Amino acid sequence: MKCFESIRLFSSITIFSKSSGFGKCGVAVIRVSGENTNKALKALTNFDNFKPRFATLKQIKDPETNILIDNGLILYFKSPKSFTGEDCCEFQVHGGPAVITAILNALSKVDGLRPALPGEFTKRAFYNGKMDLTEVEGLADLIHAETEYQRRQALIQADGHLSNLYKKWRTQLIRNIAHIEAFIDFSEDENIEDDVLEVMEKDLHCLEKEIKQYLVDGRKGERLRDGVKMAIVGETNVGKSSLMNVIVQRDISIVTNIEGTTRDIVESHYDIGGYPVVIADTAGLRESKDIVESEGILRAKKYASNADFILILIDGEKMEKLLKDFEKENVEKYIKEYKNRLGLDDGFRECKQMLTIINKIDLVSCRNKEILKSCNFLGISCTKAINIQEALEEIKENLQNLCGNPTSESPLLSQARHRHYLQNCLKSIQDFLSNFDQSNEQDFAILVQSLRNAVRCIGHLTGEVRTDDILDVIFKDFCIGK
Repeated sequence: MKCFESIRLFSSITIFSKSSGFGKCGVAVIRVSGENTNKALKALTNFDNFKPRFATLKQIKDPETNILIDNGLILYFKSPKSFTGEDCCEFQVHGGPAVITAILNALSKVDGLRPALPGEFTKRAFYNGKMDLTEVEGLADLIHAETEYQRRQALIQADGHLSNLYKKWRTQLIRNIAHIEAFIDFSEDENIEDDVLEVMEKDLHCLEKEIKQYLVDGRKGERLRDGVKMAIVGETNVGKSSLMNVIVQRDISIVTNIEGTTRDIVESHYDIGGYPVVIADTAGLRESKDIVESEGILRAKKYASNADFILILIDGEKMEKLLKDFEKENVEKYIKEYKNRLGLDDGFRECKQMLTIINKIDLVSCRNKEILKSCNFLGISCTKAINIQEALEEIKENLQNLCGNPTSESPLLSQARHRHYLQNCLKSIQDFLSNFDQSNEQDFAILVQSLRNAVRCIGHLTGEVRTDDILDVIFKDFCIGK
């Protein structure tokens, strides 16, 4: 009921806001949407016969004082062919703060207009059927995207590819519900096919398999949306802080020759090859009697246990000194023992994406460099900038395994909300199939309720089943003017 009340409320109120970015700019866009759009145009330009979807240059004046504010382009969109589905216009004007403030003040003087709330233009587009909830979420993600692959994933969702997948599953469910109801109503009259239940059961098994496979995705889309948590771990003085500074290209971590310099977690957000990463420099892992350092080590281990990706750094110079017989078998044994000392045993490594890199490679002999290479360990030098680009490429390969490569043919599951409803949808289908037996007499009218619940779950995803609390959470992520 609240949704229909909102639609009626929207139709009587016209909103306006700046839609372009903040700060000074060459051109600013101020958007108006609602039934009083033409009234606003008439008040500010003394003209109300704008041709839809054409740019018109007009003088923009204050409706009360008639003082010229600016010369700007006016774009008019007639309902329903607009972003919001309502009458809509855009003032494209010079982007100085004084011009923008004057136009917003002028619009506020027009009866029936008020400033828009955050996300209100998009909310109107949703209520007016211009986009469903998954497309709204995709648009929000597109606005907030900071890396190339985040942009790709968000655009795929905003363009409706994820919505199309969900709608396909919903159509499948509705078709099977219709088959059952036809069987209930007409089976005794022998007016339907004999194998209708068999076909339905087979189709639902296929749908169950498809949704189940879709959910077993390693949370790649969610990780891509939120960012990969990457921890740089290793013993003291192996160069973790130096590597952190090299990756983010600024001195974010303190670097000294004193062991145990890094005590707390130092985080930085960075774009590596188009993937969003939260990189963490951690305390060197060793036995320590220092209370502060011990606390830093505990935090480092805890962070590593929650990280998506662990970069293990080893001191190549120290390894060369400790190994009397520097051969492939001994190197591999040393690195395995090193990981165990860090607490990264086989059980831990099985559930984590890891990359091992040898630092201080410039201090390792040429012969031993070749042995490390034969073991498929990359050697780098943070101080001499050796193989840094190669290290970034290897990190990118690991990030691609963690986040995937979003395509319109295979849109990724990007939000925990989607996973929740799809899991419930799958459970409802499985409940139906586990209780369905076409060879026995059953109350199909009761049993089919499980499939209706499955349809309802997908309806929650696309917004066909609306909950105001969920909508408020989704739309609050938009800025004012969108």
